[in-house]
Amino acid sequence: MGVQHGSSRTQLISDGSVVYAEALWDHVTMDDQELGFKAGDVIEVVDATNKEWWWGRIMDSEGWFPASFVRLRVNQDEPMEEYLAHLEETQTGAEDRAGLGLLLGPGLPCKEQMRTNVINEIMSTERDYIKHLKDICEGYIKQCRKRTDMFTEEQLRTIFGNIEEIYRFQRKFLKGLEKKFNKEQPHLSEIGCCFLEHQTDFQIYSEYCNNHPNACVQLSKLMKVNKYVFFFEACRLLQKMIDISLDGFLLTPVQKICKYPLQLAELLKYTNPQHRDYKDVEAALNAMKNVARLINERKRRLENIDKIAQWQSCIEDWEGEDVLSRSSDLIFSGELTKLSQPQAKSQQRMFFLFDHQMVYCKKDLLRRDMLYYKGRVDMDHMEVIDVEDGKEKDFNISVKNALKLRSQAGDEVHLLCAKKPEHKQRWLQAFADERIQVQHDRETGFSLTEVQKKQAMLNACKSHPAGKPKAVTRPYYDFLLRQKHPSLPTALPQQQVFMLAEPKRKTSTFWHNIGRLTPFKK
Repeated sequence: MGVQHGSSRTQLISDGSVVYAEALWDHVTMDDQELGFKAGDVIEVVDATNKEWWWGRIMDSEGWFPASFVRLRVNQDEPMEEYLAHLEETQTGAEDRAGLGLLLGPGLPCKEQMRTNVINEIMSTERDYIKHLKDICEGYIKQCRKRTDMFTEEQLRTIFGNIEEIYRFQRKFLKGLEKKFNKEQPHLSEIGCCFLEHQTDFQIYSEYCNNHPNACVQLSKLMKVNKYVFFFEACRLLQKMIDISLDGFLLTPVQKICKYPLQLAELLKYTNPQHRDYKDVEAALNAMKNVARLINERKRRLENIDKIAQWQSCIEDWEGEDVLSRSSDLIFSGELTKLSQPQAKSQQRMFFLFDHQMVYCKKDLLRRDMLYYKGRVDMDHMEVIDVEDGKEKDFNISVKNALKLRSQAGDEVHLLCAKKPEHKQRWLQAFADERIQVQHDRETGFSLTEVQKKQAMLNACKSHPAGKPKAVTRPYYDFLLRQKHPSLPTALPQQQVFMLAEPKRKTSTFWHNIGRLTPFKK
């Protein structure tokens, strides 16, 4: 199927068809060889010969972008997946198609039986999961705590994260499910409300998923020492656990939170709109998709803080606090002309808009990849004003494609001009996005810990030892050379998803569609 996909899209582009892709996630970059965009943007795909990175265009910007961040569209209206799914279907055996039709046809007599099967699967997987969590908490953590000669509390926190908190919550959740489960007629069970009632509780998985890579690192270090290998195996045998290694057990919560939207989507498919549970299951599916999105977004933000620290360490003459002391996300960046009072002197500056603040820098005249810190603007106390073309009264000069940042106290004013009207609109949108982001973080309680900030800055400093000249990883302004195809980014697209090992099963439209269902891709 991979060959089919590749040949289909390359064929379309080489035919001269205009191929557009729709962004599924934001791709914010600090590298001008890469194309930045927001979720929902439409990108013209110019070159898709490389599987991981494609070359695309938005307005007059071009660059590489990760193929996994977009969904292809043909001639702007027909989603590419449907076209590819059609190709796939033509290769599926007639027997399989008949079987699928029998299972998935709307309103068939087997629908109640199918709903029963899905409910039973949800209940049995939930009970199995509780057993897994109990085994981890009582079989491993309890035994590890007895061995203070082998483990510090900090080590245990790194390996097991907040799994005990998850175990307490899941027991409460299962009790709620059991109450709503109709043993005699499972298809009549109304379990949607259980997910709705606990939708905010599920956010505790965010901490677990973010910590999981650290847990794997810590565990692999310990497993190089024989006494730890024997100890963990003894714990498993003592608790009579199934033959899975500890790292396998620790992956279970990550898989579980990803599986809920899939199970609820399957349940909704076999729930008649007249069923008393229909509305709740529909709302529960959206709620669990939102939980998955939130976890996914937090993971992306945490992965980004190293990039931000790295970026700051490359800026010359940095003054004041670190960007990470207040911000954790780069929302937009680009070049603008800054006008300052009283002489309305104009200066070309590179602007970097983060949540809560905007940093502006000057480019080195000879080394275009070098930036000098020139100042910052506190966005929490700024009002963004769209300025009409013509005479600007505060500065008393004629302007074009301008916008103004004015402090609420009125003592600070910045007049910024873009090269084109569409660039100005993009900046206005970015400023609006920044406020939405700040509000969203406030509502969801997202913030970085001091440890995370310090660690990111420490990592960045290590890569720039004192006394050595700072070098930017890839020349920052290669686009000025207007190369058609600069070298491909060396890093693979940073996947903002967890790769899950699901069992192999017969193709069905349910499994085919999960890519659209949740940001956690298969």
